[in-house]
Amino acid sequence: MADQLHFEDVEIGDAAPVIEHTLNRTDLVRYAGASGDYNPMHHDETKAQAAGLPSVFGHGMFSMGLLGRAVTDHVGLAALQRFAVRFTKQTWPGNVLTTSVVVKDKRKDGDDHLVDFDVALVNQDGDPVVTGEVTAVLPTRG
Repeated sequence: MADQLHFEDVEIGDAAPVIEHTLNRTDLVRYAGASGDYNPMHHDETKAQAAGLPSVFGHGMFSMGLLGRAVTDHVGLAALQRFAVRFTKQTWPGNVLTTSVVVKDKRKDGDDHLVDFDVALVNQDGDPVVTGEVTAVLPTRG
């Protein structure tokens, strides 16, 4: 995050900078090691195909983490009040994943200046793989 985002800086419809990432098998191995999620559907091609899948698929929480990075790069980690998502589609090695973080509303609640965002991670076909909502508490310039 280059500069601190302030409540006065955002308007409904504003979008955060986009992050684009091509999912690869190294991502799957790294995430499995970091998270301890060694489900063979994420790393064993033979077992994934035996289960009727075309290939191994990405961890949902990796996708959520990529989306979370776009949010925290924009508002800062300390500003995050709520981050709720739904996993809507599997990701596969080779998928190009793109973030979308768009201001839905801004409001004051007591002393807090809140900004609500619609968030999504979409694949190269424009299909959402993760959707959700974020609320951030932003400082004011006053």
